[in-house]
Amino acid sequence: MTRPSPPSLNLPLSPQILDPTELTPLNRHIKRVIRYARPEDYVAGGGMAVGGPLAFWTMEKFQPTYLGRAAFMASMRTMFFISAAGGFFWFASRSTLRFYGWRENAREVEMDKREMVDRIKKGQKPYGDSTMSPYLQGVAARNSRHSTLFIHTIPWFNFVNHEYHGVDTAKYYRQAERELEAERVQKAESA
Repeated sequence: MTRPSPPSLNLPLSPQILDPTELTPLNRHIKRVIRYARPEDYVAGGGMAVGGPLAFWTMEKFQPTYLGRAAFMASMRTMFFISAAGGFFWFASRSTLRFYGWRENAREVEMDKREMVDRIKKGQKPYGDSTMSPYLQGVAARNSRHSTLFIHTIPWFNFVNHEYHGVDTAKYYRQAERELEAERVQKAESA
């Protein structure tokens, strides 16, 4: 007699990359995480920041602690700080998952391409200049590459400009060359 196989739930073992040909940088600077965030990320983070003190106040109304106003206000300030930090971490995490390609990221891919091509056309490095040594840039990149996945335990953000982003920057240079050539041809035709 054979054993029946358990029913399949068809769940992936890990988050799947939506489109492996269109990834944005895996190791993103915190400024880009904030700048590329969508309105729903702000709403989610703000809702979490407001939700903690609101839940605390509601619990106090239904089951009072009788600590007095000063102690309650101190507790509310602490709850606000914890909720605001948690809201920011959730906001940053939601935004960063799009850089990984684990959430729909067409808008971020286009914004990244436009920003990098514009920087190259101006003669700048795609990801900015850094005053740190290449070794320390590599250390910073390795320490923050997948830090968002553990942000709830150790909040670790990338504050360093470096060249270790996990994407082929040649696509930005090719696009910049095409655009510069098109501008040159258009300028020559109009003259």
